Order: sequence, then C-alpha cells, then structure tokens
Amino acid sequence: MFKALILDSHILVPKLMPQSIKSIEFIEGDGSVGSIKQTNFTDGDVLGHNLESLAYEVKFEASGDVGCICWMTSEYHAEAGVELKEVEIKGGKDKAMAIYQVIEAYLSEIVCVTF
Repeated sequence: MFKALILDSHILVPKLMPQSIKSIEFIEGDGSVGSIKQTNFTDGDVLGHNLESLAYEVKFEASGDVGCICWMTSEYHAEAGVELKEVEIKGGKDKAMAIYQVIEAYLSEIVCVTF
C-alpha cells in the first residue's frame, strides 16, 4: 500500500482516477524523503472555485514489528475573500480518502488475480 499510495502515486493515481486527476508531478526531489509532488486535478474537481491551493503532508510512523501508522495533514488555502465551510472541508477529506480506497481496491484485485 505504501509503495502504491506514496512511491508510485504519480503513475497509478492518474490511471486509476482519470476523471479526477490529470497528473501528478515531482516539483521537488526524486521520490525520496522530503520530495514534493504536485497533483493536477481535472477542471471542476477538488479545488473548485473557492481554493487557491491544497497541501497534504503525509508521515509514516513505525508501529509494532510489521505495521505503521499513516498521518495525513491537510492545509487549505482559500481564494482571497472566501471563507471555507466545514462541509467543503469534509468533502475534500472524503475525496482524499477515495484515492486511498481506489488504490486499495486496485491492489486487492491484483492479489486476487495473481492467486
């Protein structure tokens, strides 16, 4: 999941969600720790007309012998004079979780086909 969601997201997500994501590009770094990716949404998707930009910071913390905890922080930058409503922020969070769910379903499908 980590490899698909973080390391290979620039390849997988635009292929799995072309209706929402045009492309994902590195704007700083090469995929190693500290790299920054820019997600380019299709017109009218997540950013809509009220947001100038949206930043996600993802951190992983070891948990036990084989697992980890994923922390994701969202930072919304509204257009000048726009106040975001909680329902709009929740909608953005739901769309971010949808990416996770699409990748999870894709990986589950690959595992089922492989066996």
